[in-house]
Amino acid sequence: MQEHTYIMSKAVRRSGCTWALCMAAVALSARAQPDAQHIVTRVNAEVLARANSPGVEPGAGARLQPAERVVPGDVIIYTVEVRNTGSYAVESAVVIQPIPNHTMYLADSAVGPGVDVDYSVDGGRTFDSAQNLKLPSQYTHIRWRLHNRLKPNSVAFVRFRAEVK
Repeated sequence: MQEHTYIMSKAVRRSGCTWALCMAAVALSARAQPDAQHIVTRVNAEVLARANSPGVEPGAGARLQPAERVVPGDVIIYTVEVRNTGSYAVESAVVIQPIPNHTMYLADSAVGPGVDVDYSVDGGRTFDSAQNLKLPSQYTHIRWRLHNRLKPNSVAFVRFRAEVK
């Protein structure tokens, strides 16, 4: 079994400072898949626009906007896109996402279709279910294990929320 790790980041601004909130480490496992290196990943961070946010009309409904400026208490919605650009299906894909610094994972927010989700409290060395770990505020990483094959030219999305400390 081959294992590939993909790392990317997106700078996010907070009070004039730039810091990485979208650090993503995506580990993909493939059983003898020669095209497993053709997995492309992207992390998107969004916040719920507040009524007093620039560009939001008074009385407008809630909408998501890029997480360019965040303040303590903001809830960031992270979406990880996992795309297979290769010509072979990837079996047993595993997506591992660190909880970004200066944020705290919000309980029961890690989701994705056809996935098992578990968590780490030791920097991603070991993982277990939420029911065995109990304290979401101590989570350091999230792991999604995809049940379905990631077919060529297809994409899977997984998501979680974290609050800015």
